[in-house]
Amino acid sequence: MKKRIIASLVIGLLFILPGTLSGSYWKFPPLPPPHEYGNLLINRTSEANQVKPVFFSHWSHRLKYSCRVCHLELDFEFLKNSTEITEQDNLQGRYCGACHDGKEVFGHTKKEDCEKCHSGSKSEGRERFEALTGGFPRTFYGNRIDWVVAEAEGRMKPKYSLRGDTPPTETDFKRRLELNAEWSFIPPAYFPHEPHTAILDCANCHPAIFNIEKNTTPDFRMDYILQRRFCGVCHIDVAFPLDDCNRCHPGISKQ
Repeated sequence: MKKRIIASLVIGLLFILPGTLSGSYWKFPPLPPPHEYGNLLINRTSEANQVKPVFFSHWSHRLKYSCRVCHLELDFEFLKNSTEITEQDNLQGRYCGACHDGKEVFGHTKKEDCEKCHSGSKSEGRERFEALTGGFPRTFYGNRIDWVVAEAEGRMKPKYSLRGDTPPTETDFKRRLELNAEWSFIPPAYFPHEPHTAILDCANCHPAIFNIEKNTTPDFRMDYILQRRFCGVCHIDVAFPLDDCNRCHPGISKQ
């Protein structure tokens, strides 16, 4: 009888704990409204120079450009406020100035354009965002837009490179890696290379964030991911958030 009770408890935990861990155990950062998810205020030197912080919207830029354009070709660090951008750099065509030159898109020479970036608010562009969402596939997290499906369906065609390069197509980049959890009651996570190589360069992740060899990245655990390491570099407040457990752990309980 005792063995039967213990077995029942174990089975119950196998069904209940994954849902509990995905919700209350891990303290995920609170999610902002969908139109603000991925929005940043860049304030490395702005307020120190009596200027409002720069507003940057990931969702409006990802419609036109892949992540690698900014985070590889234009040398933007992933960590906010860590790239030493200056107005002089922009005027010389670096960083934001590579596109914001007054030709491709509004530039840095007209005073009336200054507050388009130096607004000091994360809520800019709400009307444009709400108009956008009507025609895009939906999810329940982040911007509540499934960007991967939107691109696959051709609803958006972001540039892979400012140089005209095309994404890699080698078969190896289409591998889906199975990543087993340390806890036996947590189903494995799966990492698909293809949707990542469509918008990023291998050098964005390897070797600084992940060891190039499978299962050899030390301390690859959820508590470190929540510290904005590993997957958390993007999947905290830019790419779909960790709250969407089933996107990585498709076998996890939805409780």
